[in-house]
Amino acid sequence: MSYLCRVLGNYESFMKEEQSESYSHVLKYTGIFGGVQGLNIVVGLVRNKLIALLLGPDGMGLASLFNSTVNFISQATNLGLPFSAVRHVSELFDSGDELQIAHFVKVVRAWALLTALAGMLLCAVAGPFLSSYTFSWGDHTLHFMLLAPAVGLLAITGGETAILKGARRLKALAVIQVYSVLAALLISVPVYYFFGQSGIVPVIVLMALSTMLLTIWYSYRLYPLRLRGASGLLGEGMGMVRLGIAFVLAGIMGSGSEMVIRSFLNVNGNLDTVGLYNAGFMLTITYAGMVFSSMEVDYFPRLSAIGDDSHQLSLTVNRQIEVSLLIVAPMLAALIVLLPVIVPLLFSAKFLPMVPMAQVAVFSMYLKAASLPISYINLARGNSLGYLLMEALCDVLLVLLIVVGYHYWGLFGTGVALSASYVAELAIVLVYMRWKYDYCISRQVLTYLFVQLALGLCIYATVLIPDVLLSWTLGLIGVAASLSFSLYILHRKTSLWNALVKKLWRRKSTES
Repeated sequence: MSYLCRVLGNYESFMKEEQSESYSHVLKYTGIFGGVQGLNIVVGLVRNKLIALLLGPDGMGLASLFNSTVNFISQATNLGLPFSAVRHVSELFDSGDELQIAHFVKVVRAWALLTALAGMLLCAVAGPFLSSYTFSWGDHTLHFMLLAPAVGLLAITGGETAILKGARRLKALAVIQVYSVLAALLISVPVYYFFGQSGIVPVIVLMALSTMLLTIWYSYRLYPLRLRGASGLLGEGMGMVRLGIAFVLAGIMGSGSEMVIRSFLNVNGNLDTVGLYNAGFMLTITYAGMVFSSMEVDYFPRLSAIGDDSHQLSLTVNRQIEVSLLIVAPMLAALIVLLPVIVPLLFSAKFLPMVPMAQVAVFSMYLKAASLPISYINLARGNSLGYLLMEALCDVLLVLLIVVGYHYWGLFGTGVALSASYVAELAIVLVYMRWKYDYCISRQVLTYLFVQLALGLCIYATVLIPDVLLSWTLGLIGVAASLSFSLYILHRKTSLWNALVKKLWRRKSTES
């Protein structure tokens, strides 16, 4: 009996340690890529400020048009390989079959090269059409033709990035992101200083080239480029291509829904309404995106490597939700309180009317922290049709809710609609994933979501108090409560805190 108790005790200790390490892994890489994303935002703000001074509003508008065109052509022609290839590489990487991995890497590179050539050709051939559609003045056909190499370079970068993600080279991916944003700063500022608007096209191409060189530097060291035996590779990887096409179509539908929303607001409101909505939407999404950025890099490959074990699937998804929610919730709570201060700093006082809309739209990100990890299940299982149908349904719901919300409550109603759309999306994905993959959301996730949402609603109520001092005092107390709750849970479930204390204690002992 004592032996059995000892065995059970050892097993329980092992399970607790394993659970702690799993939470620590999710927290670690969510923090790493969230920090990288935060650095990218800061450097991007500095870069945008300098470019605004060098190019002026019209120059920034011109650069924006060229960049958006390049990104659209790239996304439309890359067959979604930067995303879909991750799943297949990840599965092979976990199998440990180096020969199969090396072979599939060749397949990915062959398809990436094909999409690069197709994208370049489309950009060059469509130059006259893009010029007439995008601009109402001048002939910019040559500019679009000269941008063709940037499309090709982005396709190559996407394929190599997918290889690194599937092989779990997370440190390399973080380093590439940091160096890429610094390279963009070092390239763009001098070129714009000396050449002004004439340097826009060269900067776009040089930035794409620098990112590609950084990526292949790490990727080729992991899996060297081998041209021998490359013939006939395009006949393989069709499952990857099918999933990628679904991803592209879903992206196009998402872009289409945003176009419909902005057109509706322009027709039923004015350009100011569109600008305020866009600023509130981007501020909310960008802020929370610091936490969600790790999912595609770390979480998706891990999820893709899970087989048909529904228990392990639920465990992995629930842990990701817990960590994402506990990290993002205090940030969102602070955003609700600080928006009246942040908006004039990032934009101007003219954008203050969008603050009430953004404050209520913040709640959509609480719900996204829960729904996004669940939505990845379709992609991880290669269910391209299911993923496409789910995205289409959610896009339609978003458009309908925005129309209704704006009709009854104006700009504030669009924020309500954004949050309501994520309530509907969470309900839809929970029902579908339960039916399709036997996914079950844990009680802990529901508890954490309920607590943090309740705190968020209380904080939102404080911003409605007319007394400014009382409003700020109660709001900051609510933010502190949200942060304390998250820190308590993360401290209890991970070994990171103990590891940090031990490291600091060792350093102190060494110094003494």
